[in-house]
Amino acid sequence: MADVPVGSLHHVEIWVPHISRAQEEWGWLLAELGYEQFQEWPEGCSWKLGGTYIVIEQSTALTGSTHRRTEPGLNHLAFHAGTRENVDRLRELGADSGWYEMFESKYPHAGGADHYAAYLVNTDGYEVELVAG
Repeated sequence: MADVPVGSLHHVEIWVPHISRAQEEWGWLLAELGYEQFQEWPEGCSWKLGGTYIVIEQSTALTGSTHRRTEPGLNHLAFHAGTRENVDRLRELGADSGWYEMFESKYPHAGGADHYAAYLVNTDGYEVELVAG
């Protein structure tokens, strides 16, 4: 795509310890955010929104089985989630789909007084931040 700005995100690949669980949890969240399933193979799958796609894969090259967001590497992904009402809705529905609230006592301003967001973590310890526009 010739009109894609230099520096814009092309894709993110997340290695997961349990592909079937990850497909369910990430699939629910990404579908709610407007992503459509893009590719699928025995060890992984992807979802696409515009020119960006997100891949989850249970690679045979994994050297561990636990993701720790507090260790060097990826801490979290932050997504634009639309209105405050939509952030509230995703926060409420998340636990039914494997996404659990973080910083519950500070909701919706855990990121600061002028920042409306839900912070969720899934079964495998991956964190997302859902930010109201």
